[in-house]
Amino acid sequence: MSVKLGIIGLGMQGSMYANAIKNQQLFGQQVEVIKGIELTAVCDISQERREWAAETLGEVKIFDDYQAMYDSGLIEAVLVVTPHYLHPQMAMDAMNKNLHVLVDKPAGVYTSQVKKMNEMAASRPELTFAMMFNQRTNPLYQKLKEIIDSGEIGEIRRSNWIITTWWRPQAYYNMSSWRATWEGEGGGVLINQAPHQLDLWQWLCGMPTKVFTKASFGGNRDIAVEDDVSTMVEYENGATGVFITCTHDIAGTDRFEIHGDKGKLIVEGSTKLTIKRTGSESQINAEITTPDFINIMRGGKMPYETTEEVHEFEDKWGYQHFAVMENFADAI
Repeated sequence: MSVKLGIIGLGMQGSMYANAIKNQQLFGQQVEVIKGIELTAVCDISQERREWAAETLGEVKIFDDYQAMYDSGLIEAVLVVTPHYLHPQMAMDAMNKNLHVLVDKPAGVYTSQVKKMNEMAASRPELTFAMMFNQRTNPLYQKLKEIIDSGEIGEIRRSNWIITTWWRPQAYYNMSSWRATWEGEGGGVLINQAPHQLDLWQWLCGMPTKVFTKASFGGNRDIAVEDDVSTMVEYENGATGVFITCTHDIAGTDRFEIHGDKGKLIVEGSTKLTIKRTGSESQINAEITTPDFINIMRGGKMPYETTEEVHEFEDKWGYQHFAVMENFADAI
């Protein structure tokens, strides 16, 4: 049995979801069937996008009013892929119609609206409510989570993530009037491009207790919101973390390091994972003597062994989104 799904918003992301579900197409490439999901309706206020749907999606009911789609009886769940400021209200309206809800990131623009949406979802446990934080289904980051939770690298001492592969030209921001505005988007690189990494960072390393950020607002683009961010955080155990992101680095870097008491995890390009195991640095520090250290400085052997293990992962953009949708259907 499949969940009957409606999609609101047929822009770049929404049309990608619709085409993948209905036609098993992702940028001209054939993809596997997304299990447990049947696309039965779509909605967009743009006539051009509705015409695209009529030409591309076959036997799918097309609406120009999302409330009419909710009332149609054709869907059991909805995927909200509209401008950010619309997400909470559309999600709550769906819950009021007893529909399951999957919201594309981010949750919304205003904290008060997002809290209200979350509270409503919590009050309706019979409904499935989810966010499209797709990188949690990425096998690479699932591997990191497994290693950290097992205690294999010990207590985390420091994490550093440089994620500047989000280059966006001014033409990108000029595509829609709501982009890169406080009212329409709610922010810049942190709310649009990098929330996946922010979500993974706290999922893997925990929620910090202190945050200090230096953000540049329209520093390198003609926009009102942040396009260059450097953040330092502190955790309850005294560990620290650094997060750097921007949209103007045309060369781009994606490097994530997690340093623990017993080793280090290094992720490069979100495709390569290097695991370095050292044994407990705390124990080594307690046991090593001054003569031992002098011998090491003179070229002697370290009193412990470092092992290194490398894993390569295929970068299959889009497939993580599909896994979230399958998980969403399974939960329903």
